[in-house]
Amino acid sequence: MNYTFDAQTAVGRQAAPSASAKPAVTLAEHIVEVISDSGEGAQRCGQSLGAIAARMGNGVWTTEIIPAEIQPPARSVAGASGIRIRMGSRQVTNGGDETDLVVAFNEQVLLGRVQAGELKHGATILLESMWREHRDPKIVASYAKVLRALENDGYRVIEAPLERECRTLVSDPRRGKNMFVLGILCSIYSLELKLGREQIERIFGKKDEQVIKSNQQLLEAGWQWAEQNLDFKFRIPATRSAEPQIVVNGNTAIALGVLASGMEICAMYPITPATSASHYLSDVFERVGGIVHQAEDEIAACAFAIGASYAGKCAVTISSGPGISLKQEAIGLAVMAEIPLVVVNVQRGGPSTGQPTKMEQGDLLQACFGSHGDAPKVVLAASGIEDCFYSIITARKIAETFNMVVVVLSDASLATAQQPFPRPRFSADWLAPPVDQSPVPDGAKPYDWDPVTGLMRRFVPGQPHGMHTLTGLAHDRLSHVAYDPAINEEGLRHRSLKLAALQKTLKTPPVFGAPEGDMLVVGWGSTKGAIEEAVGRLSAEGLKVSSLHLQFIQPMPSGVKEIMQRFKQVMTVESNWSDRLEDEIIDASNRRYSALAMILRARTLVDVDCWSEARGQPIKPGAICEVVRERLKTGGMKQ
Repeated sequence: MNYTFDAQTAVGRQAAPSASAKPAVTLAEHIVEVISDSGEGAQRCGQSLGAIAARMGNGVWTTEIIPAEIQPPARSVAGASGIRIRMGSRQVTNGGDETDLVVAFNEQVLLGRVQAGELKHGATILLESMWREHRDPKIVASYAKVLRALENDGYRVIEAPLERECRTLVSDPRRGKNMFVLGILCSIYSLELKLGREQIERIFGKKDEQVIKSNQQLLEAGWQWAEQNLDFKFRIPATRSAEPQIVVNGNTAIALGVLASGMEICAMYPITPATSASHYLSDVFERVGGIVHQAEDEIAACAFAIGASYAGKCAVTISSGPGISLKQEAIGLAVMAEIPLVVVNVQRGGPSTGQPTKMEQGDLLQACFGSHGDAPKVVLAASGIEDCFYSIITARKIAETFNMVVVVLSDASLATAQQPFPRPRFSADWLAPPVDQSPVPDGAKPYDWDPVTGLMRRFVPGQPHGMHTLTGLAHDRLSHVAYDPAINEEGLRHRSLKLAALQKTLKTPPVFGAPEGDMLVVGWGSTKGAIEEAVGRLSAEGLKVSSLHLQFIQPMPSGVKEIMQRFKQVMTVESNWSDRLEDEIIDASNRRYSALAMILRARTLVDVDCWSEARGQPIKPGAICEVVRERLKTGGMKQ
């Protein structure tokens, strides 16, 4: 979903006051979840709510809740499918902490979220009441048991007759309940009903007019039900942007970046959670002369992209961890032959099939060192939705300037999260210059490496006097296969020099917060928003904490070591595995560090500590705050 824009219930609980007697409570922010079985439209409901709030001028961040199974059993604790929407009066950069309000279509999916610790103590729950009168006595008993337990635990549970109310308007409430809930949420958060109607027109624009009308009726019915039956209402102050905004998820931002960069070919094989990027490209790419090639497997996709780039068209291949593993040999070919290639890895939980629908930052070391032999590649990580767009443009320019493989790391969190950001204004600088197809001068060599930078002219098939044999074997400057020790090292040296040449052009990343202090938190990728929010909270408490976020991991910009040396403690925060010293068998001599911590320790020789989670969900700013406070109190991890 994406678009551009300008600037007492029917089951026996006490009736609420009328809408006119229900003033809205002003909040700085709120987090709401819509949870259902798969296929009931909870995600579309939440995406629409986020879009409406963004058009109102609120900061928004959405996080999809996707079960591990493609089609889990209905009414199962592990089958919760839905979405979290964080709305704020200012820009929102992450999914936040625990949820304030939940709309649940059954008690079992709700129980899954409660058991995961995702709900704030005392949270308000709107729970579908149809299960109270179900024909199966076991379901009735389960519903009553969970309801009592929730109320005993301090949650405020309001039973909502969603099914019954929707049935007055549609024959199949399962296909309309989500829009009824959207109306309820628009009422609760004081969002304009007019924008809700427009949103329905947008998402059902290709459907029959009656479909649009029916869903708008459901929206309005949900609004009226909430106005008449709920005793609370909120308002989150909003400031409409003075400039056009765009609301997309990270995968769509990647696809838009491919378009904006001027790349014309995307070769891919479907894999969760990366596929939707190529789906979007498939819908629009041909309109601008581009091609999406769905290969027979991941290896063929990578080989196709390399062939296209060799022929003069810088190409991109988009995948996720298992697919990237399969591409490694072909990536090594591109490194050896020095063919520009952009590789996008939308990371997911691993290893092996792992957690296909869950987020993780487990592929950093693979990205840097995955191929056999010494295969230097550029590795950069997108830190937000907007950055997903611009990172692809940057990657294409680097790939063609340095004739290198550039790996762009995203993850499942960014892939499905939505956030408004300023609509990009096209710049000709985004595009690489035309490929030089003029005749090759006499005596020029296909690998005539510059002795300082390792760069050489890119030969394109068809150039006069440019005929040569391309090989993945060790080769000399003429691209002749050569096993001479000195020639082999000559190629290795010059391919490595290109990383050093790029490193000299990179700016030292800025410190978020004071330039020195008691702790520096270092992160990469999608953790940026949570880390910086945590640092802001801790600084407001008077703690001397700052953060540093790295976009380029390989090569790493200069100045990072000097920044770290100005802090008493340095700690990385990442969504991948690191050993915990509280485990009896783990000590300082055998502890495995998280990925970025390993790289920083090796590169800077600074005693970098780490804290990480690999729970398949985004790290919360509150969790980071707790860890930092503890580390500052104890002086770091016990050794």
